[in-house]
Amino acid sequence: MSLPPDFTLLQVIPELETGGAEQSTIDVAQAVVRAGGTALVATRGGRMAARLQADGGRLAQMPVQTKNPLTMLGNAARLVALIRQENVSIVHARSRAPAFSALWAAHATDTPFVATYHGVYKAQSALKRWYNAVMTRGDLVIANSDYTRDHVLAEHRIDPAKLVTIPRGIDFERFDPTFVTPNRIDALRAAWGLPPADHRTQILLAGRVTRIKGHLMIVEAARRLAVEGRRDFQILFAGDHQGRTGYAAEVQAAIDAADLGDAVKLVGHWDDMPAAYLLADFAILPTNVPESFGRAAVEPQAMGRPVIASNHGGVTETVLDGVTGWLAPVEDPDAWADAIARAIDLGPGKRLEMGEAGRKRARQLYSAETMCAQTLAAYERVLEARR
Repeated sequence: MSLPPDFTLLQVIPELETGGAEQSTIDVAQAVVRAGGTALVATRGGRMAARLQADGGRLAQMPVQTKNPLTMLGNAARLVALIRQENVSIVHARSRAPAFSALWAAHATDTPFVATYHGVYKAQSALKRWYNAVMTRGDLVIANSDYTRDHVLAEHRIDPAKLVTIPRGIDFERFDPTFVTPNRIDALRAAWGLPPADHRTQILLAGRVTRIKGHLMIVEAARRLAVEGRRDFQILFAGDHQGRTGYAAEVQAAIDAADLGDAVKLVGHWDDMPAAYLLADFAILPTNVPESFGRAAVEPQAMGRPVIASNHGGVTETVLDGVTGWLAPVEDPDAWADAIARAIDLGPGKRLEMGEAGRKRARQLYSAETMCAQTLAAYERVLEARR
């Protein structure tokens, strides 16, 4: 897709550590560079910053992760200076706290402002609703799923013409099972302490080790399976605790208390997620809070692996129950134990059939290329409206 001459995009996001919003930031920056533009990202930094720069994007390091009002004002001044220095064409905010600084800077410089609603933010008070609404005060709002779009319309009553749905995209050059060599899986097995001769069904829960991801409920479901005498599975919790060591310790204590040390493992962060999904026989996403989109439900499908996901939020759009995976009741250990048992008993052949259906559907609907093309088209729409 073509961009206007000298197009410069400034994305603002708290950190570039890990997550769907962060990956979308990287993907869009790369698309802008490929289209001949300049891609800037204002952020505290993080492990994904190196990839941004390797793709031709530029890092503008500043403490935009803060909620301190004085620092937010300082960030606004820093962003004003950056916008003027780099002749920024569009400011794109991807989180609420930095969106305040970004919106102030955009208004001060008369620069178009776009925001992506990456999550469904709950508001228990008028003040919190006002805080959340910062994401809707620009030229255009991007929702990452129809579920998110419906929430924004109901919560903020904005003009539907100002809101567009652009589902998150998956990098199918990276998430392609044919590109994962056996040595990558062998390296993963070694790093996670998994014997090559272990023929148990491998089940992967990928995502940050936070309470909303449902680890404790899965430990309880696994305990119930073990009580029934099942020893034919291993569940791997792959993700970064991001400083939430108390919750990670709580999960490990639950594993130990249930005597599941050999059946459920916290394996930590791993960069090679395509290999992780291919190592697994199927994936699970047992969130107790609705995911606005749920990349961790789409990535395994892209790798040909079926998924069991909680029956709420955006994953009800990305997982077809009984076709590409299964939807299970939220926070119901008995139902999840039954769902996991059914998926194990289905056998490799039937799971591969479901995985292939998921892979084809994911490629049709959720490519990073499509997401980036739609995002760049949204930028052009905003610029045209301003003209």
